[in-house]
Amino acid sequence: MHNDPKYIWQNKNWTKFSWDVEALLPCLSRARQLQGKILMRVKSLELGLTHEAQTEILTEEAVTTSAIEGEMLNRESVRSSVVRHLGFSEAGLFKADRHIDGLVEILIDATNNHNNLLTKKRLKAWQAALFPTGYSGLYKIRAGQWRAGDVQVVSGAVGRQKVHFQAPPVEMIDQEVKVFLNWWEKSKGKVEGFLRAGIAHFWFVTIHPFDDGNGRVARALTDMALAQDEQLSIRFYSLSSQIMEERKAYYDILERSSKGKGDLTEWLMWFLECLTRAMERSETIIVHVLAKAEFWQRNAQVNMNERQRKVVNRLLDAGEGQFLGGLTTRKYVALTKISRATAFREISELVDKGVLKKDPTSKGRNVRYDLNW
Repeated sequence: MHNDPKYIWQNKNWTKFSWDVEALLPCLSRARQLQGKILMRVKSLELGLTHEAQTEILTEEAVTTSAIEGEMLNRESVRSSVVRHLGFSEAGLFKADRHIDGLVEILIDATNNHNNLLTKKRLKAWQAALFPTGYSGLYKIRAGQWRAGDVQVVSGAVGRQKVHFQAPPVEMIDQEVKVFLNWWEKSKGKVEGFLRAGIAHFWFVTIHPFDDGNGRVARALTDMALAQDEQLSIRFYSLSSQIMEERKAYYDILERSSKGKGDLTEWLMWFLECLTRAMERSETIIVHVLAKAEFWQRNAQVNMNERQRKVVNRLLDAGEGQFLGGLTTRKYVALTKISRATAFREISELVDKGVLKKDPTSKGRNVRYDLNW
């Protein structure tokens, strides 16, 4: 063992973490306050709107937890998989790729079955679900098993590489995961819920037990810890989407903490602040879901064909005034694959029915439309 350990796991008793409660208290109170606000708002939602909000949050979670790892998923495919797995409806949905389904299954298992025992077998099954072909990109990996080689997180050109983190050696993994799982069970209800979620995230990422997928599994574990804290099987805020927004800060703080002596105050402070921002963002999503629902209630009696509904939903998804460049006849054609004449007629119908309104500042062939919000 090193005389002067470089990484946290090289310290004796490295998992005896500490933190400064006084320093964390203001952040913790703010996060708890926001959580209460969101849960109150959710309680006031009707069942259909709760489903819609849940679908939006889970879709966001799946898309962004992959984007953090550099994998861009098709949002429509993810949404389709989420709706199918939550059992809301299958009508008109196309089948998602197996690895998208795998990711959605993990996120749902972590939250819906948050009180089920967390075991090595379950962790391995989650990781295997992320890589159904046994490949990560072009590389063959050990899916559903601990890694067989040592791991370094590096950046920079060959010859000028900077090592950001080195994971514990292979022979330590099984025992380290065992210690982690033991703490996971014993800390439930004993360690403050938000802090427990932050500690679990950092601890699992530090062990880095898999060839690939460690970050996604760690974020699923965080969701599971938050679900256990709330005793709710539904997530109404997406931590992953916020981490994606702050990806550089996330990696920086992880790197600094992984080279520390076990005081996690700085990491937990960042984690709580990130969680707070995720909740603020979630308020926006819930407000958006409500705006969509109210729009359809107002226009329940309006007769629209499938194409018109599709375009209206696209405008609703974008939000008020947020559809890039406004809706034009040309964009309507691109979205619905119909002739320009038919597109113009269908837009005119929606204007006559009060669903769309013309942008008075646009003219001629470039007339723009938006919803009558």
